[in-house]
Amino acid sequence: MPDPDDPLALGEYRPGSAAVLTDAERWPTLDAPAAERLRRWRTHPSAPAWVHATGDRLTAEAIERTRTPLPLEGWLDEHLATARKLPFYRGHTGLRTLVDFPPIARADLAADVSAFVPLDADLDRMLHGTSSGSTGAALVIPDDVEEVARGFHLLVDLARRAGVEWTPDAERLALVWVLQQRQAFTYVSLISGFAHRAMARVNLDARAWRAASDRSRFLADANPQVISGNPTSLAELLSDDLREVLRPLALFSGAMALSGPLRAELEAAFACPVIDVYGLHETRPIAARTDDGPFRVLDRRVLVEILDAAGDPVSEGEMGEITVTAGENPLLPLVRYRTGDVGRLVRFPDGAVGIADLEGREHTEFVTGSGVRVPSVDLTQQLQSHGALGWSVVQDASGAVAVTVVGGDAARIREALVVLLEQPVEVGRVNRLIDLGEGKPRRFRSATS
Repeated sequence: MPDPDDPLALGEYRPGSAAVLTDAERWPTLDAPAAERLRRWRTHPSAPAWVHATGDRLTAEAIERTRTPLPLEGWLDEHLATARKLPFYRGHTGLRTLVDFPPIARADLAADVSAFVPLDADLDRMLHGTSSGSTGAALVIPDDVEEVARGFHLLVDLARRAGVEWTPDAERLALVWVLQQRQAFTYVSLISGFAHRAMARVNLDARAWRAASDRSRFLADANPQVISGNPTSLAELLSDDLREVLRPLALFSGAMALSGPLRAELEAAFACPVIDVYGLHETRPIAARTDDGPFRVLDRRVLVEILDAAGDPVSEGEMGEITVTAGENPLLPLVRYRTGDVGRLVRFPDGAVGIADLEGREHTEFVTGSGVRVPSVDLTQQLQSHGALGWSVVQDASGAVAVTVVGGDAARIREALVVLLEQPVEVGRVNRLIDLGEGKPRRFRSATS
């Protein structure tokens, strides 16, 4: 249990501090079996202290609407027409086509997110969530209840495409979203559009549990069908107390880069597909992959461009900043949103658009002893090839490089990076991904960039 005398404890994570709705308001279609299901998991003897309470707020009509993806025909024209009326674009003229819109960035949302909310938006459907990002202040994002629910059905469809039929199964938790951090919002909820089956957001950190054995006991009883998390929290599933009790149909990874070796370990341990989803809270899911190749841009209201530092499109196949026009969330219709991530566009044999060589956040370059600049993706390839599950690489102003790795062959990693960078390289080890830092730690930093 969290220590009440902990000087780092935050009030917003005190159990029950933000609950304002009744269960009937959270789930308008709640029936007696669903209410009992909710009670069971809220009061499970091995459950953690739930911090929050939330529900999907879907009426019966909304449940049916969210089972179907939004139509794609003509969506971009409609989206741009909506965007032209946003307060943010007052005073802008000549916004006729996509390329006429100036690229925007996180700072624009942080300055005034309300300027991107349509004036005629249905605010009765609004939830709010936060996006901490990897740098800067957190954003409060207006979420639409139907769009959030439709996102669950997207996961079901991605699992189906990976060969997994994900349907309600007795009293198993349909989904467990795992985190591993000092403090987190945790809760039990019901998925109205999935036969009111339960799901939970669970913090795997030892401080979140009353007793050390509760974590495995709760998850063994929950027997979640699907588990979602970032690579740090998914790696914790490989712990001895969890590996033996979990039997997921699929794993979803997001928010941070998933290394090839970690994917392989997860696939071997749980004998199920690992679906890597690329997206931001602001844009919603953008692309996904089930191997270590390019991400396939999803067949939904999303359009991806690659721009240079000046905001101009790069030549086909060149690296640049991933910029997204996102039309799934009616409360935040974004046009040409610069993600801060770097990659290049490719084409799959069937013509679908892909994102290759994706590196999260800023594009970091390292300088060799002879003055040549090396992109961070080259280091990623070496680290993965020698088995690292996660890493942090820092180059100081003198050119010296300090590497911290989880897993892998430290000696061979050092040898490879010395050859690649022609610089002094020190390699240290930590035992777990969480030891690299909570949240979304920067994997590459260079004072020479």
